[in-house]
Amino acid sequence: MKIILLGPPGAGKGTQADLICERFSVAHISTGDMLRAAIKNQTETGLKAKTFMDQGALVPDDVVIALVRERVLEPDCKNGYILDGFPRTVEQAKALETIAAIDAVIDINLPDDFLIERLSGRRVCPQCGKSYHVDLLQGATTCSDDGATLVQRDDDKPETVLSRLKVYYQKTAPLIEYYKAKGILHAVDGTQYYKILGETIAKELHAVQ
Repeated sequence: MKIILLGPPGAGKGTQADLICERFSVAHISTGDMLRAAIKNQTETGLKAKTFMDQGALVPDDVVIALVRERVLEPDCKNGYILDGFPRTVEQAKALETIAAIDAVIDINLPDDFLIERLSGRRVCPQCGKSYHVDLLQGATTCSDDGATLVQRDDDKPETVLSRLKVYYQKTAPLIEYYKAKGILHAVDGTQYYKILGETIAKELHAVQ
């Protein structure tokens, strides 16, 4: 299966992608993770992307499409994959159609206030990438796995979150109607507890198989 996860920033796409990958034995392709790795390694692509990501803006299409085109050719994608963070525009969706035929698109819906609180309170381990929320940390400031000091990503700061949401509604939300017209969109309530949400998504995908 080839699946796309849609949803605004903070919808939990990464968490749900991991659950789907485990259940359906497909690869998880996160353009965000690929871009952050490129930034960490200070590659030419990473340095170009960082300027846009720090402002909450979308990385140019040519950069992201090239990354995805190369990634889907890797051996772990032979049984299918789930795209997390791509496409983000109708133009990218059209480019994706030259790479692969998509079986299902899952759209995770959440209200803005829920998203802003979730993202602005997120803290991340710079070593392993594990995410936490300040409401659950109980004053802790280090990663429970490796002891590294937790940080707030630049794109999770409140002012940037608002910018990211604005960009999402302008650029990415039109994909909902785009894929609905193709008959492959499945909308789910993202305010559910993440395990219940995972079961809801799994039922939708089992119906597609």
